[in-house]
Amino acid sequence: MDKHAIIKLKQQGMSNRKAARLLGVNRKTIAKYWNEHLEQSKLLMEPDVNIEEIQEKLCQAPTYNAKSRKARKYTTEIDSRLDEILESEVEKCKELGRNKQQLTNEQIHQLLIKENFDISYSTISNQIRLKRNKAKECFIRQDYELGDRLEYDFGEVKLFIEGDLATYHLAVISSPAANFRWAYLYTNQKQDVFIDSQVKFFDMFGIYKEVVYDNMKNVVTRFIGKNEKELNKELIKLSLYYGFDINVTNCYRGNEKGHVEGSVKIIRNKVFALNYKFRTFEEACLYLNEQLIILNEDSRIEEEIKHLLPSKPMLDLAKVSQQKVSKYSFIRVNNNHYSVPEYLVDKEVIAKTYYNKVVIYANNIYVCEHKKIDGHNEISIDIRHYLKSLNRKPGALKNSLALKSIPQLKTIYDKYFTINPKKFIEIIQKNEEKPIQAIITILEQYSSSPIDVIKYPHSKNYTLNELSKKQVSMYNDLCIKEVN
Repeated sequence: MDKHAIIKLKQQGMSNRKAARLLGVNRKTIAKYWNEHLEQSKLLMEPDVNIEEIQEKLCQAPTYNAKSRKARKYTTEIDSRLDEILESEVEKCKELGRNKQQLTNEQIHQLLIKENFDISYSTISNQIRLKRNKAKECFIRQDYELGDRLEYDFGEVKLFIEGDLATYHLAVISSPAANFRWAYLYTNQKQDVFIDSQVKFFDMFGIYKEVVYDNMKNVVTRFIGKNEKELNKELIKLSLYYGFDINVTNCYRGNEKGHVEGSVKIIRNKVFALNYKFRTFEEACLYLNEQLIILNEDSRIEEEIKHLLPSKPMLDLAKVSQQKVSKYSFIRVNNNHYSVPEYLVDKEVIAKTYYNKVVIYANNIYVCEHKKIDGHNEISIDIRHYLKSLNRKPGALKNSLALKSIPQLKTIYDKYFTINPKKFIEIIQKNEEKPIQAIITILEQYSSSPIDVIKYPHSKNYTLNELSKKQVSMYNDLCIKEVN
């Protein structure tokens, strides 16, 4: 606007000094723009010149060289703090290994704002780019109708659970029309997890007309020629039950499901970039759920739910198999062993295997369940399944796998019950309907008694008969209330 006003005033014959006073700019600026205008206008009349280039210079806005301009707000203190944050990100990468949980530029800017630094996002973003020397990624926005399209993908996160670093898997599901993102945390990305995550999503939110996948093994069983694909049977069953269409992207074309590709990055960074250490896996799942609710506050999911297909009862995902109980009272499921009550030895039972548990039935009656084992040739054993046999053979308890499988229980036994294993078994029998942790608590209360016979069972002050009498008396006096 200033350039336009200067040229108009000069064309009217106004002096540089008067134009400068009127516009509030330096008279040297008046002279600069007027002289440039006269020079370019004169060139228009000369032969063999690039008319378009001259016309562009005559009409373009003023340009400034900001390369030599010094930052006014970006101080050495901000620069030092930014270096600390980026260095902590490097340390995080050393702990987690290769990962995609780095803080975004926006998150770093928000950290600085919270620390009372007055600086703009663009300045911080430019400085981070210079320090990291990385090019920005470009995303192409798509437009879909509400309820039409759902996109699916897996992502990885590295977390410390109970102090151990491990890689976990995010099943990410997103709706581009509603800009809605959801995810479930798993220990693997096998077929049962793949199906379970979608069933949970459909049960919670609703069924979309189309679900888009890439060419993962859970989706494509095999390729037939260049373009034809054989879809996984379990996915086809899921599609038939819920009534959605399956859309598989072309190979190496992640942009064809760009919303979920971006959602994996957003969820990973928004949720697990700052917090990646948890006491239990369940705590990490709960934290993920809480953060997703916050992340989706501005989505249109409530509006989109009105456009979804009619809901259906939640699909039972169990793989059913018939198993024979071994002489050790084990059944074998997916090359792992699970204990069942001893009265079922040499009998047939039904095992329903879910992604996270194995449930056993006998004669269509619920018997027990175990947490599913992800390993190979491992054992899940419950001491409560062997109480009658152990009661008959108390000497077998000390070195039994059932006892050793629960370190807390083994410690209590070794410290307080080695000379009286029947008492140990009796307490468990009277509380076998309770969770194992509750039984451990009862045993701890029993063993924490101040009576010497428990803490010092080998004391030479007692004969064997006296020791037995004191133990029975102490048990009757102190433990019946807790046991019952």
